[in-house]
Amino acid sequence: MSLLERINSPADLKALSRSELPMIASEIRDVIIEVVSKNGGHLAPSLGAVELAIALHYVYTAPADKIIWDVGHQSYAHKLLTGRRKQFHTLRQHDGICGFTRMSESPYDAFSTGHSSTSISAGLGIACAKRLKNDRSKVIAVIGDGSMTAGLAYEGLNQAGDINKNILVILNDNDMSIAHNVGALSSFLSRTFSAKYMQDLKKELKDFLKSLPKVGDDIYQFAKRSKESFKTFITPGMLFEAFNFEYFGPINGHNLNHLIDILNNIKCLNEPVLLHVSTKKGKGYPPAEKNPVYFHGVGCFNADTGESLNKECSVPTYTQVFGEAILQMAKEDERIVAVTAAMPEGTGLVKFAETYPDRFFDVGIAEQHAVTFAAGLAAEGFKPVVAIYSTFLQRAYDQILHDVCLEALPVVFAVDRGGIVGEDGATHNGVFDLSYLRSLPNMVLMAPKDENELVRMLTTSFAHKGPVAVRYPRGDVEGVKTEKRDLPLSIGKGEVLQRGNDVLILAIGRSVNDALIAHATLAEQGISATVVNCRFVKPLDVDLIGALAREIPRIITVEENVRQGGFGSAVLEGLSDQGITGFRLECIGIPDIFVEHGPQKMLRSKYGIDASSIVNAAKRLTVS
Repeated sequence: MSLLERINSPADLKALSRSELPMIASEIRDVIIEVVSKNGGHLAPSLGAVELAIALHYVYTAPADKIIWDVGHQSYAHKLLTGRRKQFHTLRQHDGICGFTRMSESPYDAFSTGHSSTSISAGLGIACAKRLKNDRSKVIAVIGDGSMTAGLAYEGLNQAGDINKNILVILNDNDMSIAHNVGALSSFLSRTFSAKYMQDLKKELKDFLKSLPKVGDDIYQFAKRSKESFKTFITPGMLFEAFNFEYFGPINGHNLNHLIDILNNIKCLNEPVLLHVSTKKGKGYPPAEKNPVYFHGVGCFNADTGESLNKECSVPTYTQVFGEAILQMAKEDERIVAVTAAMPEGTGLVKFAETYPDRFFDVGIAEQHAVTFAAGLAAEGFKPVVAIYSTFLQRAYDQILHDVCLEALPVVFAVDRGGIVGEDGATHNGVFDLSYLRSLPNMVLMAPKDENELVRMLTTSFAHKGPVAVRYPRGDVEGVKTEKRDLPLSIGKGEVLQRGNDVLILAIGRSVNDALIAHATLAEQGISATVVNCRFVKPLDVDLIGALAREIPRIITVEENVRQGGFGSAVLEGLSDQGITGFRLECIGIPDIFVEHGPQKMLRSKYGIDASSIVNAAKRLTVS
C-alpha cells in the first residue's frame, strides 16, 4: 500500500513523519497527472502547490482552521488529502467532484471558488466572523501571483490591515517573479524573523519604546523604519508591510521542512501576516514545467509524453475565427486595438499581440479595469475590442453600464464562451450574458449562428457608433464558407431560414443550428416550421417577429442562456408591446439553476436546450 492510500483525512497526514512527506508529494503528483491526463483540468498550477497543501494540512487543523484556495486551480492536492482520494478519478466529470473548491462538496472547502482574487476578502469575512463568535481558530487564504493583479485582492488587504484581524495570506508566486532574490539568505531570515522568541522580543521592544514619555513613539517609528529598510533591502515586503501585514519570505515553496517550520512559527501570531512562497508551475512533470501556459488548463493528453490526445481538427474554433478576423481588420484600420484580461491565448489574441504589440493590452486579471480602460481608449477615437469570457465579463457589469453605455462609447465586447462550456462547471458556464447585457441602454447585443456571421457581426460592430456585444460559444464552428466579410448586417434585423405554417421557431446564436435540425426532424413527422435566425437580442426585430406571430401563433424561442430576462423574455416583451394576443409560446432555455460540470452535449440534453427538445416542444404546441 502506498503512503497516499493511507491518507483519508488530514489527521492521517499528521501521523506521518516529516521524512515521509516528500514521498507523499511524489505520489500526489503521480495521481494528479494520471487523472488530469484522462479528464483534463488545471494541471500545472496544482502540481506547483503540492508541498504547500501538504504543509498547510500538516501544521493546521482543518476544517476548524479554514484554508481558502483562491480560484481553485491549485487545490487538487488539497482534495486528495481531505477525504476525496477515492473519488478523485471523477474530477470534472458529470456527478463527480468539481475542479474547484465547493463548500457543498466538502467541509474542508472553506469557500466556493471559480473566479480569481476572492480569497482574501472571503478569508477576512470568515476571520471577523470567528472573532465575533470568540473562535480562535485560524484562517489561511492562498492566492496566486496572477490573482494579485485584481483590485479585489488589494481591497481585502487594505481592510485586513486596517482592522488588524488575524489572517494569514499566502502568496503563491509561481510565474510573475515579484521578487528575484529568492535564495538561502532570504529563506533563513524569514524563518528567523518568524520564530516565536523573535516575535515576543519585537513586541516587548515595541511596548517599551512606546512607553517612554514624549519621545517613545518617535523612537519606535524610527526603529521600525530602520528594521524595514534592512528587511526590504533583501525581501520584497515593503508593499505588504504598507498594508500593515507582517511579511515573511520569499521562501522556497517546495522545501517542506522550511514551509512547516515557518508555518509553525507564524501560527502563534494574531495579526495580519503575509507569507510569500516561490513555487514552480508544473513542478515534477517536465512537459508542464517546460510549457506551463499550455498545461495550465489542459485537455486529455498522453501522461508519458505530454502530447495531446485530441485529434487535430481541420475545423477551427469560434475563438480562432475571431482572432484571425480581428487581425485582418486591424490591418485595415489602425484605430482598432485589442484588450484582454490575462487571457491572450484563451481569447485568440496571440497573433494580434505579436503583430501589433503597441495596440494590444493585457491588463491582467482585472476585468473591471479592462472595460474602463477600453472606454478611455474609445473616448480618444480608437476602436477597442474587449475579448473576455462571458463568465468573467460578469465581474465588470458596473463598468459596462456606467463607463461605456452611459455615453454610448464605441467599445466592442467579444464575449467568448457564451452558453454552456462544460467541465469547468457552475462558475464558468456563460449562461447569463444575454440577460445582463440586454438590459443596458445603448447596448447592441447579437449572437452569430456560424463563423461567417461572426465575422460579419464584427464588421458591423466596428461600423457602429456605440457599444456592441458579440456573443459566441466555446467549440468548433459550423464549417461553412466565410464570405461577405466586409458586408455589415442591418442592426436589429433577423432572417427567415425555413418556411412552414405549423410552428414558429425563433432562435439565437448556436441554437439556430439546433432549430434547423429540429426543422428537418419535424418535417419528417408532418409538422412544418418557420425557422428564424434572429441574430439580435437587442434591438430585437419586432417587426419580423410580430408579423410572423400573427400568422403562426404557436411560437418557440430557443437560447443557450437562462430564461429569466433573456432572449425569450425579449420576444414576449416585444409581442406585448405590439398588442399581439392569442398566441402560445414556449421558451427553451436554461432553467433557474446553476449548470454543473459535464460534457457540453450531455448538459444541453439534460437541460432541454437541444434539437430534440425543440421537436418535443413543437409537438406539444401543435397537438393541443
